Amino acid sequence: MHWAEGFIAADWGTTNRRAYLIDGDGKCIDEFEDEKGILSVPKGGFEAAVQEIRERLGDRPLLLAGMVGSNRGWIEAPYVPCPAGIEDLAKALVWAEAEQTAIVPGVSFIDADEADVMRGEEVQLLGAYAAGLVSANALVCHPGTHNKWARLESGGIARFTTVMTGELFNLLREHSILADLLSGSAEPGEAFASGVRRGLDDECLTAELFKVRARVLLGQADAKDAPSYGSGLLIGADVRAGLRQRGEAEIVVMGRPELTRLYSEALRIAGKRCHEVDGEQAFLAGAKRIVELIG
Repeated sequence: MHWAEGFIAADWGTTNRRAYLIDGDGKCIDEFEDEKGILSVPKGGFEAAVQEIRERLGDRPLLLAGMVGSNRGWIEAPYVPCPAGIEDLAKALVWAEAEQTAIVPGVSFIDADEADVMRGEEVQLLGAYAAGLVSANALVCHPGTHNKWARLESGGIARFTTVMTGELFNLLREHSILADLLSGSAEPGEAFASGVRRGLDDECLTAELFKVRARVLLGQADAKDAPSYGSGLLIGADVRAGLRQRGEAEIVVMGRPELTRLYSEALRIAGKRCHEVDGEQAFLAGAKRIVELIG
């Protein structure tokens, strides 16, 4: 198999996987997404899961990113420490199948007081820079289950912070006393903005979360607004944490549009300008650049 003739890039996460067929001209000509994340793959089943990708998209070389390279995935790809550029990722690829299946390493950040890791987002972050979608020095917000706030310096990931906003919202929605109130969708609007403003304040978040229910019980809020208010409360606190490392860099919100629009609105409420970048476009740019560096 020859990478220059086309390849498959897959973003393989904990609960989902997305795979794209890239032709020799660098264009995405086919793709699929399903819920076969790494947790759904039985022990010893990754070879079959990889073969399934090729059966759906063709017998091409395969570049895998995300949790498939974790200690819970197929083969562990050790973290590349910050500062990390896309050339560092390409040099540290782990070959699951010689010359035909490579796993992208994650990125780690550690100093005297901090420790953090990412897998999958690094391809998007560095791909966006490679494609000219973000500047060499930027603060990038990457919403998701585990939101990342990453500082790019000279085109590389210099440091980052993870905020468990998405996972916390899902846990509250499914397993907490707020579950019945948070079952609807969160939308920009006055309820969301009110939650964001409260989250931006330096208040105790766990106390504010209980008040989501109390406000409805005591007639201070409408139950139908609870999902938007609760989402805004969490995102506001998230933005407050993320902006601590801004400096003078531009702010970019990168990911899926249904999430980036909420974070962009929260940043606007916080008085910050930003622009949005489609995460899929950034991932494809990153995958293509890594393949170019494979040589």
